[in-house]
Amino acid sequence: MNAENTTASTTRLVDRHPGMTASELVEHLAPPRQFAAASFDNYIPDDRYPSQSAAVETMRAFAQGGGSTRGGGLFRRRAAEPAERPGVYLDGGFGVGKTHLLAALWHATTGRTFFGTFIEYTAIVGALGYREAVAHFRGAALIAIDEFELDDPGDTMVMSRLLGELVASGTRIAATSNTPPHALGEGRFAAQDFLREIHALADRFTTVRIDGEDYRKRDIEGHAVTLDDDALRSRVDAHGGTVTVDPFADILRHLSTVHPSRYIGLIRDVDAVAMTEVAELRSQTDALRLVAFVDRLYDAQIPIFATGVPLDQVFPDDMLAGGYRKKYLRATSRMIALTSA
Repeated sequence: MNAENTTASTTRLVDRHPGMTASELVEHLAPPRQFAAASFDNYIPDDRYPSQSAAVETMRAFAQGGGSTRGGGLFRRRAAEPAERPGVYLDGGFGVGKTHLLAALWHATTGRTFFGTFIEYTAIVGALGYREAVAHFRGAALIAIDEFELDDPGDTMVMSRLLGELVASGTRIAATSNTPPHALGEGRFAAQDFLREIHALADRFTTVRIDGEDYRKRDIEGHAVTLDDDALRSRVDAHGGTVTVDPFADILRHLSTVHPSRYIGLIRDVDAVAMTEVAELRSQTDALRLVAFVDRLYDAQIPIFATGVPLDQVFPDDMLAGGYRKKYLRATSRMIALTSA
């Protein structure tokens, strides 16, 4: 199916060239709409994993400024651990509720607060420049960082320096990740060369482990949904609103022309995204851009309609065996959810 054959209600993603000011970029740093009402009370722990209930209490205590724990067990403080540690770090697998708890903390915090993914923060620093980014974030009560990742030495040093300056000015930090903080960067670059910076980041956080199963996999079985041309056309026509329709290869090329911090602008007022002729990825750069784009689609809960290779099969084995494995698996989980919506 080609974009030219679709109805008048469709448009092309590649025709969108979002321009966003510094203020607009920062204003978007809030929880995704599916977490707009997230609270500690409406987080539903899985009784099979006691660490989930314990994590709720840990986050409640942090929100109240009382350190990282109430009670004992896994989360009891060591006597030498400083109660005033300025950060809390939620470590666990995909879909165990880390983002929900991070959003609940954001909602429970008064004052200037920001919520974004690690990719969004580093992209904003890249777009604004370090000093302007610091100026925008300085004085915040809370910086919430979802999916904390360190993909290269530059990101390591930038984030270490940024968080150091913000913590020194009184800002508290909360983060989620699939990797314990002292293991950040492993398998992605020569982590030992940057051990000091990585440990400096880790030392700002109290780590909270959350075990469990991916709730998306509990609800969705099988692969990402793929359609033939007729089915995609029917789905687009029936969906209503604004639907973008583009060949997969064209989307990848267009993403290379847009700064990742502005991917949110690409999908502004879009109700669904159709990708035709999806094929296995050959470039890791394209793969990482797709991950960042899928994150924005998932945050906005924008469904994907696709033809060609199922989207959960676009990352080849050699990519999945590399240092970005967890990032690709997260994107796969999200594409399964968005094509099944």
